[in-house]
Amino acid sequence: MPEANPYIKQYLMAAGPTPIPPKVSQIQAEPILYHRAPAFVAIYARVLDRLKTVFQTQNEVLTFSASGSGGMESAVANLVKPGTKVLVASCGKFGERWAELAEAYGADLVHWDAGWGNRVEPSELEQKLSENPGIEVVYTTLSETSTGVVNDVQALTEVVHNAGALIAVDAVSGLGAVPLRQDDWGVDVVAAGSQKALMCPPGLGFASPNQAALDRAAETAGQGRYYFDWQKTLKGQKKDPPDSPFTPAVPIFMALDVALGMIEDEGLENVFERHRLLGRATRAAVKALDLEIFGPEDENSNVVTAVKLPESIDGAKVPKIMRDTYGITIAGGQNQLKGKIARIAHTGYFGAFDILTTVAGFEMALRELGHDVELGSGVGAAQAVFLEAGVPAGAPA
Repeated sequence: MPEANPYIKQYLMAAGPTPIPPKVSQIQAEPILYHRAPAFVAIYARVLDRLKTVFQTQNEVLTFSASGSGGMESAVANLVKPGTKVLVASCGKFGERWAELAEAYGADLVHWDAGWGNRVEPSELEQKLSENPGIEVVYTTLSETSTGVVNDVQALTEVVHNAGALIAVDAVSGLGAVPLRQDDWGVDVVAAGSQKALMCPPGLGFASPNQAALDRAAETAGQGRYYFDWQKTLKGQKKDPPDSPFTPAVPIFMALDVALGMIEDEGLENVFERHRLLGRATRAAVKALDLEIFGPEDENSNVVTAVKLPESIDGAKVPKIMRDTYGITIAGGQNQLKGKIARIAHTGYFGAFDILTTVAGFEMALRELGHDVELGSGVGAAQAVFLEAGVPAGAPA
């Protein structure tokens, strides 16, 4: 793969890893701290407390040196033993990861694929649960990064609890971008990672289990897990001062401390509103280009916008041209959607002019591939959304 042209400014518009604010990057250049020293312990304690705000919970948010998939795996390792009846409700590539994890831990698995680009509908989940009595844990996704779909986790949680099961949610891309009120909605487990809306490098995985999930995990203690054992991490985090049973990813904790401080300063509800505005402007640009959103148009789909590409062009070339010619990295489709969609992210450290630049490059790439596009039409539509909102929706300072 050719290296990026060093004379072209690069824009990272993929849904993870996402751009990192300069002061988050800079803190990692400082001398590394000993993880048992008071200076780091103070950072560790502050991060653990601030994470509760973003997860909107009073639970301990358990942290692991891992990607978001590590947080997901912990939610299977602690709730599933061989023969546990599990239902995975997926609607894309990352929902399917739940099924792969459940199989790896020997679950008695029911995998319901709602279809790439579809939501997991509460009424259909209710039917699946009634058809499969005895399900103990349901795994699903908040924001399906492969398609841009955002599920109604509040409604899904109610359905799952009415069936007497626990629910675990992959919020890796959605946490901090779209609301997920864990305690208010009663979500049993939320799994996430550091590299998306939390504006940090990859390397930290999170799991926030409530008491019901912890009680179930206690029933399977010692069965097929070690590093991801919730009780090991929980025991250390609840100490005063908190401690980690394993060496934490010290530089990423230092970065996360800064990033969570930025989210705190901006205000979580303002963060959500900024993402709503960025998503709305991107969708307006897509429609102005006479293209379609992949999947249902949803005012909550503010993590990534998936665009159906014209059938008349080689869609697989769109991300390549944008990256190699214009320095703008977006994502193409995965698996069966390769060459059929393009995905423009707006989760984390993004502002209005990131969207306008990306839409301009997208228009130029389409024109270069032979699609008849009116240059500026998408950009103008996005500009109108930002102007109507009265503020330029800048990224957090």
